[in-house]
Amino acid sequence: MNEDESLRRYGLRPSAEDLQQVRELLKTHATLERQRQGDGDTELMKLSCVQLFMVGDLGDVLTIWQAKTSGWDAHCSIDVQLLCGAGLEETKAYLAAMDPGDASAALDHLTACEAAGDFTDFSVQTQTRWYAEYYQLP
Repeated sequence: MNEDESLRRYGLRPSAEDLQQVRELLKTHATLERQRQGDGDTELMKLSCVQLFMVGDLGDVLTIWQAKTSGWDAHCSIDVQLLCGAGLEETKAYLAAMDPGDASAALDHLTACEAAGDFTDFSVQTQTRWYAEYYQLP
C-alpha cells in the first residue's frame, strides 16, 4: 500500500475498525526503515502518523515516536507535533507518567522542541486543518 491508497482507503480519520491496520502499517514500515535506511515508505509513515494524530489516542504516542526515530528520513518527515493528537500538555503528562526509555526520550524531544518554538500557537484543531489542506481534503 502506498500513500495514495492509504488516503483513499482510510481517509484522514480512519474508522475504529481500520485503526489497527493503520498502526500495523506504520509499525511495518518503521521496522523496514530501522533495518535499512530507505526501505520504509516515509511518506506513507507520515500519513499513518497523521491518521493516528486525528484520532488523538495517547496510546499511539510511542508508536508515532518509534516511527519518527526509525531513520533520518522518517525523523525529518514525521512532524514532532504529530505526537500530540491529544494535546501538547496531555501528551507531556502521559509520557512523564510512563516508565523511562522511549517515553523519556520522546518527552525530552518534545520539551526541547517546545523550547525552540515548534509549538508556538499549536492546537490540535489548527494542525488538523493544516493536514487537511496539505492532503488537499475538504
